[in-house]
Amino acid sequence: MATDFTPDNRYVEYPLFKGLQKPLEFMGIQGRYIYWAAGAIGGAIIGFILAYCLIGFLAGLITLVVSLGTGAAFIFIKQKKGLHSKRNDKGVFIYAYSKRM
Repeated sequence: MATDFTPDNRYVEYPLFKGLQKPLEFMGIQGRYIYWAAGAIGGAIIGFILAYCLIGFLAGLITLVVSLGTGAAFIFIKQKKGLHSKRNDKGVFIYAYSKRM
């Protein structure tokens, strides 16, 4: 069995796009906030169903609108800080015993 590489038996070449370095985006929502949006939508739907069954249609509708509005506002406020935002402590910090001799 000869496994010589000849130009006749080459693999098919496909274009490969490497290094786009852009986060996943769906309808203006980026990266991890897509999951947060899915959770907010799911929670709003469950809240609507519960409020509709327990109180009535108007209460369910109000619950749905308030839940979606709160979730959207929270996501867009957090997204403005950036995808990789972390808590930034402000102030002067003194690290005792940071270098032991």
